[in-house]
Amino acid sequence: MLTSLNNRRTIRKYQQKEVDNQTLTQLLETAFRASTTGNMQLYSVVVTKDAKMKEQLAPTHFNQPTFVNAPVALTFCADYNRFVKWCEQREAEPGYDNFLSFLNAAIDTMLVAQTFCVAAEGQGLGICYLGTTTYNARAIAKILDLPKLVVPITTITVGYPAEDPEQTDRLPADSLIHFEKYKDYTPADIDRIYANKENLKESKKFIAENNKKTLAQVYTDIRYKKADNEAFSQSMLDFLKEQGFMK
Repeated sequence: MLTSLNNRRTIRKYQQKEVDNQTLTQLLETAFRASTTGNMQLYSVVVTKDAKMKEQLAPTHFNQPTFVNAPVALTFCADYNRFVKWCEQREAEPGYDNFLSFLNAAIDTMLVAQTFCVAAEGQGLGICYLGTTTYNARAIAKILDLPKLVVPITTITVGYPAEDPEQTDRLPADSLIHFEKYKDYTPADIDRIYANKENLKESKKFIAENNKKTLAQVYTDIRYKKADNEAFSQSMLDFLKEQGFMK
């Protein structure tokens, strides 16, 4: 297991080979054994294989080839709808129309999504996590007919790999681990931690292509801009209110 996890790669190109529903169901059943808040299982998964449905969803994922060409896309949703209905049908008064409840459901959802990814990779499938789901949650919810108290959290594309890409870089483990208490970073620590990332050929290419002085500027000025972050934040907050999680 450790060898498999240490050698994992994100797969963005897939063979045009079906991932059958039995395989998907088995992998999802395994994922549903993940830890969950109060054993409430506050999540649902929408499986997209139909070409017309993928065509509708593609713009919400910025028409990424990874999504467009994947045999399967799974939208993992935070879901209090099912649990609230159960409560109401059993003479219990639910109090889950608040941000904490959304957060609990979102955590449950990500635990299941990651467990699915590990299980799928263990069976020879490739996966790619799409962060675009949180940017366009409202549009995705409309296409998938998500009711109140259901919010899309992440999308995972799945298929049999048609590539064997290089592993992406990671920060050194000792820069991420804090024993007993958080140890803040000095300027020297930051220089050391990010040295390898900054000196990668790919990083230098990003800097040159975007006419920037540093890799950090590529992130702040191009990839994850303040204006975009604020706009998507407001959109998500408004959508959470519409879905019944914010008063």
